[in-house]
Amino acid sequence: MPSSPESADCHHGTASDGHIESLLRTLAHAGTLTTERITLPGTSITIEVTRPTDINLLLDQTSADPEQNLPYWAEVWPSGIALAVAIAQQPDRVAGRRVLELGCGIGITAARAVAAGAHLTVSDYAADALTLTRITTLRHTGRELDSAVQHNWRSMPQTQTPIRERFPVVLAADVLYERRDIDPLFTTIDRLLAEDGLLWLADPHREPAGIFLDRLLARGWRVATTHWNGPWPDPKDANVTVRTHLITRPPQRGT
Repeated sequence: MPSSPESADCHHGTASDGHIESLLRTLAHAGTLTTERITLPGTSITIEVTRPTDINLLLDQTSADPEQNLPYWAEVWPSGIALAVAIAQQPDRVAGRRVLELGCGIGITAARAVAAGAHLTVSDYAADALTLTRITTLRHTGRELDSAVQHNWRSMPQTQTPIRERFPVVLAADVLYERRDIDPLFTTIDRLLAEDGLLWLADPHREPAGIFLDRLLARGWRVATTHWNGPWPDPKDANVTVRTHLITRPPQRGT
């Protein structure tokens, strides 16, 4: 049974604790880590997350990356929180289903999806993000992810992607930063989302997300949008409004 949206966190025992400590030791290269509790707005749910504090160190470690994959994954973003709240309110969307998250970051959305009963595969271009998401999920649910895959959908040729199957549900929170992200995301969703699948997308009104949605609508995809105003944990995000979009494919011709 999926967890109640209003359920509080609980301690999941020494087995999970030992696994978490082992995972934390693999992040020594990331410098000082901080741990904080994020409350999902409008609920009593809290999610404990750990993340690096020295962004300059992370930037130095990616300075030679030709793709300039900046460490966005290390931040707490309102879109990830909003998508977690949406899942908490509608757990039946993911419960018992195979779910893929693109760009898992530090795991706020992932933790709530697993708590709701999803069989979750997460992906991110940063290996450290995958480790932190595993930690967040273990703390929140006491359960492991189905799979964690290092995958850069923005630049990886589709013939080389490590993700081969299609998923009934794909989650993505704030993944459209630039216009150059639009075509790769469309191609990725078209290939990885099942024919009758659901894309659950969150964005803070970035222009590329609007263009992406207009393209889907023009092709007959159905979009239902909800707006979220926080409050968010970082005061600088006080005026941010996040949209979550439930997006479904148009029926196939002849069916």
